[in-house]
Amino acid sequence: MRALVSASLVVVAVIHLLPVSGALGARRLSALYGLSFDEPNLEILMRHRAVMFGLLGVFLLGAAFSAALQPMAFGAGLVSVVSFVGLAWRVGGYNGALRRVVAVDLVALACLVLGGVLRALG
Repeated sequence: MRALVSASLVVVAVIHLLPVSGALGARRLSALYGLSFDEPNLEILMRHRAVMFGLLGVFLLGAAFSAALQPMAFGAGLVSVVSFVGLAWRVGGYNGALRRVVAVDLVALACLVLGGVLRALG
């Protein structure tokens, strides 16, 4: 059961690490989100967001192999994915690229719920 808990956190970590490439610049952000990032303020915010996802992804990956960090990792992961999916649902009208992000975050949510339940039972 511990291996499944770790695997769930690894999957969520990888999902959070994927957008890190957006920190490299506006072109990569455009490829990730299907939007233009010509406005410097928006580019700065989104590149910083990519760095923050990297930090969370590294933390989730570390927690996959440290039982002491797992409760905090599950909490942080849940805040991340539930807030994004909730915002997307509430605002609506997002493009196909963000639709993929929502779908991937739903996979992350399933992994977090499954891993959290298994950890609680184990």
